[in-house]
Amino acid sequence: MLYECLLLFGILAALLVLPHFLLGALAHRLVTPIIVQAHAFIVLLVYCLWFWSNGRQTLAMKTWRIRLLTRDGQPVRPAQALLRYLLCWPSIILGGVGILWALVDRERLFLHDRLAGTQLVLSGELAKRLPSG
Repeated sequence: MLYECLLLFGILAALLVLPHFLLGALAHRLVTPIIVQAHAFIVLLVYCLWFWSNGRQTLAMKTWRIRLLTRDGQPVRPAQALLRYLLCWPSIILGGVGILWALVDRERLFLHDRLAGTQLVLSGELAKRLPSG
C-alpha cells in the first residue's frame, strides 16, 4: 500500500496540483477546497477503475505480482471496481478499520473486498484459486 501511495502522489501531482497551480499562477484564481477534493476524488476514481477493471493491474500491483479478481477468480467488472473504490474510502477514513478487518477475516480479505466481492491474489496463488475446468 505504501508503494501504491507513492505512485499516487506522483499522479496527483501531475493531474491535480499542476493544473491548480497553473490556474492560480496564470489566471490569478484559486479554486475552493471542495473543488480540489472533488478533483482528487475523480482522478483517483478514474485511476482505480481503469487499472482494477478487466484484469489490469496498477504499477504497484504488477511490481508485487498482485491481481484483483472477483471471488470466483474472474476479472473485476467496472461496476464492481466502482463499488470497491467507494467502499475503500470509509474503510480507510475510519481509522483503517476496513484494512485491519483482514486480521480477523477467515480469508484475510479487507472489509471493502469482502463487501464488493473481490479479492487480492498473489500470482503464485492465482493458479490455485482459479476454477478448474
